[in-house]
Amino acid sequence: MTEDITYSIGELAKEFDITTRSIRFYEEQGLLNPERNGQNRIYNKKDRVRLKLIMRGKRLGFSLAETKTLFNLYDSHENSAAQLHAMLEMTHEKRAVLNQQLEDINLLMNELNEVEQRCREDLAELETQNK
Repeated sequence: MTEDITYSIGELAKEFDITTRSIRFYEEQGLLNPERNGQNRIYNKKDRVRLKLIMRGKRLGFSLAETKTLFNLYDSHENSAAQLHAMLEMTHEKRAVLNQQLEDINLLMNELNEVEQRCREDLAELETQNK
């Protein structure tokens, strides 16, 4: 019989390169639910997977509330269509936000290029006049 693998808060913090305070915050937000042995938290494989998903969600721009929604859907309907539909909707919304940000960045880059070009032209004209 194989014993379930468990992790300490320090082990998870080191593995995911985050602070123990962050892990405790995720626990306070209801995203992780470790067992307790006195004052010690004991995290299982499910907690580790959830922490990995939290970190991935953050990289993708998902809020903790959105991540919690997905966890709640999974907990109540494991591998459900509802969870997949929610994930698709969130992905669609994130993609729309990122596309808008990309468009805004491209506009700003064009404006910066124009300003830079005008500055170079004005500087060249001044340097020619001062010769």
